Amino acid sequence: MTKDGLLVADSDMHIFEPADLWQRWIDPAWRHVAPVGLTEMHRDMRVKVKSHVLLKLGTVRPQADRTAWKAEHENAYADGEGDGWSPASQARAMDAEGLDLAVMFPTRGLFVLGLDLPEIMGPDGLEPAFATAIARGYNDWLHDFCSAYPGRFFAAGMVAPHDVAGAVAETRRVVTELGFKSIFLSPGVVGRRQWHDRVYDPLWAECERLNVPVAFHGGGQNYLKPDFSLEIFDRLMMWHTFSQPLGIMAVAVSLTAGGVLERFPKLRVALLEGNCAWAPWLFYRLDEHYEWLGRMEAPDLTMKPSEYLLRNCFLSVEADEELVKQYVDHFGDDNLVFSTDYPHADSKYPRSVECFQRLPLSRDSQRKILWDNWSRLYDIPAPAAHAAHGNTQTHGVTR
Repeated sequence: MTKDGLLVADSDMHIFEPADLWQRWIDPAWRHVAPVGLTEMHRDMRVKVKSHVLLKLGTVRPQADRTAWKAEHENAYADGEGDGWSPASQARAMDAEGLDLAVMFPTRGLFVLGLDLPEIMGPDGLEPAFATAIARGYNDWLHDFCSAYPGRFFAAGMVAPHDVAGAVAETRRVVTELGFKSIFLSPGVVGRRQWHDRVYDPLWAECERLNVPVAFHGGGQNYLKPDFSLEIFDRLMMWHTFSQPLGIMAVAVSLTAGGVLERFPKLRVALLEGNCAWAPWLFYRLDEHYEWLGRMEAPDLTMKPSEYLLRNCFLSVEADEELVKQYVDHFGDDNLVFSTDYPHADSKYPRSVECFQRLPLSRDSQRKILWDNWSRLYDIPAPAAHAAHGNTQTHGVTR
């Protein structure tokens, strides 16, 4: 399948996990406190972990009267919902959208680790071993899900920053034993440790050794600090505007100016579902501060922060992100990837690819964003049938 002659790959397609996933798949030692998905609302994305419900909606109730879902979603998502969000319905959704390949990310799993350590939250915090058990249970289920369509469905594994040694071991397991193509983390930090803290260096080293990217994917309100949704806002329209890009922006600053990408020059990083048009402004400002303060505060850096961004990081383009043009004009098109965000409330499914192809981009840029860059990010070659027609790519972070 191609769209107007172009291979199309989704960098960040979502599955919708069953409410009882962790009750069935978690290590039996933790089954008595297994997270459970809620089903009180239409397409309920929430999950209860210990005594907390995530998303942490508080006074915000965006799904209670279905206002977060557009009328057209009733028909667009009817097949997936009616079939229990099965692998077969996922494949049919890809067919309807015109997707050849996709890397699968969670829905409830975006929030399930959104509690801090017990030393910060008390008994309602996530013990490191429990956090790792939550991740392992999800990954085992996801492997089973993706096995239904090998070579078309690819998996991004959950790891828990609450337990760095456990995250390293789980990264190794999902890549070497389960064949996953990435791991992912939420931007919110655990234990007040920013991502450039050297405590995480073993995780970055393992990703670099295994040649898999680490993806950061925003979500919504949780119990980690800082709260990128800016919890002072009581409306989804307000806090959601901030939550996705602010979290991704903070990660980008931490990894570049914090020296992670200097220490791990071959590490690939995906900054997903947070737009891309902010990057020229933010990195203009960060480069300016590096020129001003870098000699004193970042003497280990050998390049400007923006150069690490372009060398190591991939940013996702939303289907209707018209301001992508300013990114391409400033930084080029070598590190952008595409996402449909299926089956969430702000997705343009099943017209995401059509919307993307109307953006002010050249056909060559579209080809790079829809396929070439995705192939390099996840180190996945073109399907054999398509490669036979000459559309082959090279891989690796160096451009």
